Formats: sequence, structure tokens, C-alpha cells
Amino acid sequence: MPYNVALYDSVIGVCMSEVLPELAFGELTEVVAFLMEIDKLKSIQRRTKVLGTQRQENTAEHSWHFAVGVMALAPYAGPEVDINRVIRMALVHDIVEIDAGDVLVYDLAARVAVQAQEEAAAERLFGLLPEPQRGQFHQLWLEYEAGETPSARFALVLDRLMPILMNLHNRGQSWVENGIRLEQVLTRNAFIADVYPALWQHLKRHLDHAQQNGWLK
Repeated sequence: MPYNVALYDSVIGVCMSEVLPELAFGELTEVVAFLMEIDKLKSIQRRTKVLGTQRQENTAEHSWHFAVGVMALAPYAGPEVDINRVIRMALVHDIVEIDAGDVLVYDLAARVAVQAQEEAAAERLFGLLPEPQRGQFHQLWLEYEAGETPSARFALVLDRLMPILMNLHNRGQSWVENGIRLEQVLTRNAFIADVYPALWQHLKRHLDHAQQNGWLK
């Protein structure tokens, strides 16, 4: 009997879409359920493509890149920044996108509109964990969102920096595809100048060149 690729893919797709029953792991059951739920983050696509490919990066990949970026730039963070805390923020900050989806950082109206969804998502997703992890994860997310502590502000810098660096090394791919203007990038990321002035000077120069290259309007 000939091998039917389409039929095989269809059957596999149905099987994979089925929700399997929760497995019991004793006192670890809630933690395992949480870990399986956040696997969905690998399916949330962002606007930026993986360098050298036509594939969009997913949010799990972005969170990993962000966390490693924190480690690499730790010597430049300043003594008031808790690097281990920033790494934890990097790993949990976008978990809410499982429910709320990814919203373009330059779409300010959409960012406001999605806020309530993200807050509800944080309640649901971190609520899958037992205490004290539930409170700890949720507090990290709230601290990051508020952006008021030195650690949160450094985290915000890195979160904004990574997509900018990707675009500068990818011919402005997501900027071009979404019609982003230089003014939008400068205005939305101007706080970087307060946290790390030297970094902002380098970014400003490269962003000016990106506009000259036609990567930004």
C-alpha cells in the first residue's frame, strides 16, 4: 500500500491537537502542569525573523535570547541591578503572550488595548503554580511591567535592545514590513538614554544609518 503523506500528517495533526489528561506527579503535579502549559510560548510568533532565515522567531526564543543578553551585558548593569532577578524577569516577562498574543511595541493603541488581557493571563498562568512560586513569578512580572526598580529598568532596556539589534543585522526586516518610522523607534526607546547613555549614543547613530539605508521611514 503506498504511503500517503497527507493522510499521515492529518492523523498526526488530530492526535497532537487532543488535550491529554493531566498526569499526577504528587506534590509536583501543579508545577508539571505549568511547565506543559508554557510550552505554548513556542508557538507564539513575533514580527522579527531569525537571522539568515525566512522564519519568524517565537516568543520562547526571544525570552532565551533576552536572558542570555542579560548575562552577557551584566558587567555594564551597575551595582544596584540584581542580575539574577533580571534573568528571571527575562524568562517570565512574555509568558502572558500565551493568552494575549504578541503585540507590536510601536502599536501604542494595541498595547493599551491588550493590557487587561495580559493581566488576566498573568493571573491564570502563574496561578497554575503552587505557592510560593505563584506569588514569586507573578511579582517578577509585575515588577517588570512597572519598570520602576533598577533591575526592571535594566530588563526593559535589554528587552527593547534585542529586536533593535536583530533589525540592524537583518536589513531592518520587521521595521520595513511594518512601516516603522525612525521617530517611532527613537521616541519609544528614548528611556535607554537615561539608563545607559553610551549605549543610546551608539544606537542613535546606527538608527540614523538605518533610515539612510531605507530600513526606517
